[in-house]
Amino acid sequence: MLALAAGLAACADTGGGRAQSAGADAPRRGPGAGKGYDHDPYPSTYRAYPGQPTLVTNVTIYDGEGGRIDRGSVLFRDGRIVEVGQSIAAPAGVTVIDGQGKWVTPGIIDVHSHLGDYPSPGVEAHSDGNEMTGPVTAEVWAEHSVWPQDPGFSRALTNGGVTTLQILPGSANLMGGRSVTLKNVYARTMQGMKFPGAPYGLKMACGENPKRVYGSKGRMPSTRMGNLAVDRATWLRARDYDRKWDRYEKDGGDEPPTRDLAMDTLRGVLDGEILVHNHCYRADEMAIVMDMAQEMGYKVTAFHHAVESYKIADLLKARGACSAVWADWYGFKMESYDAIGENLAILDRQGACAMIHSDDANGIQRLNQEVAKVMASARRAGMPVTPEHAWTWLGINPARALGIDQVTGSLKAGKMADVVLWNGDPFSVYTRPEKVWVDGALLYDATNPRLRPVSDFELGQPGEGDVK
Repeated sequence: MLALAAGLAACADTGGGRAQSAGADAPRRGPGAGKGYDHDPYPSTYRAYPGQPTLVTNVTIYDGEGGRIDRGSVLFRDGRIVEVGQSIAAPAGVTVIDGQGKWVTPGIIDVHSHLGDYPSPGVEAHSDGNEMTGPVTAEVWAEHSVWPQDPGFSRALTNGGVTTLQILPGSANLMGGRSVTLKNVYARTMQGMKFPGAPYGLKMACGENPKRVYGSKGRMPSTRMGNLAVDRATWLRARDYDRKWDRYEKDGGDEPPTRDLAMDTLRGVLDGEILVHNHCYRADEMAIVMDMAQEMGYKVTAFHHAVESYKIADLLKARGACSAVWADWYGFKMESYDAIGENLAILDRQGACAMIHSDDANGIQRLNQEVAKVMASARRAGMPVTPEHAWTWLGINPARALGIDQVTGSLKAGKMADVVLWNGDPFSVYTRPEKVWVDGALLYDATNPRLRPVSDFELGQPGEGDVK
């Protein structure tokens, strides 16, 4: 198994298979793209694993954009979806899988994960997600802490059907650094997992975390008003930095402005190339942050956790800010108390962008079940949600929040063949992924011991089976 994994990783890192690109419609990545300096010295080396042309037939399909097809079929080859519908004829040389009684969905996308930065085993030596040395650390990049061998990646793939995930810095700081979007594939390096063409994110945080961490050190911020003061002062410096570089790039000069890694990231936000993902719980704080964003000339792409989003669904819709939420995780600190199980459903009903997220190495393995909880809460409140629509909270909506919806997040012709075959109704607690394809390559097969990956830390564990 280990030799097989090493061979696959080498293929992923050195060019085996066909490279997948996010295409011309994907946003530029980072500040300075096409400008005066290289915006990303650590570009993706991701290459899709080679896959077999495959036709999955006789299944119930949730396409990720709200569509449902009964007795449907999905055809994919060369890493891309070719056709989705009924009665698709099998071309020559295509592997045909009869999925009688089973479901097919696009791979799940998790917009909030710390896998690789807080890997298993959960020991202090592996704690690499929070740079708690100052309230603003926009210069750090989560990808520089990602450990590709984290067993959490394979658990998310095999137990949860997660094919794409965003790795974020922690929430101790007001500006915690850049996030990175990964394909959930086996690779030796983080560059080998990096989703090609996906924009970077900036992790921001408001509320209790930054004021507690730095107030306890006798420094600013120690209050919510201190949080906003430090944020605003930092954005003012970033705007000045942006203007200096704009002038230099327009008019030239003998010497370029002095580079500042933190300001590079914030400049990318101001230029619309880096997406803001903001940890925030209370409705009033989210409203204030959106006002600050308008004042400073940037946009909040998504609020994460956002347990009180239901109170301001109309404001979030008007500002185009998404909410990435839990089903029922709340009450563990004061700002997280006023939560309701219908949060996600109310946002969706009001026309605001909403999705489920994990923020947890265990929760990422059952995001489909978390959505089922929301559906149950909504049904009890008289707001029934169809299962095919609910899959938008796992598919196209998180893809939009990551800026990759043109290439993944749904089963549409031309998109990446990130596909999950479930052995039953995916909203049942008894259902698990049976097969998972990433870019059309079969990376997990519950019926094949050679495609049931385990890590060095799990060999011989109960339930892992006899892997030879």
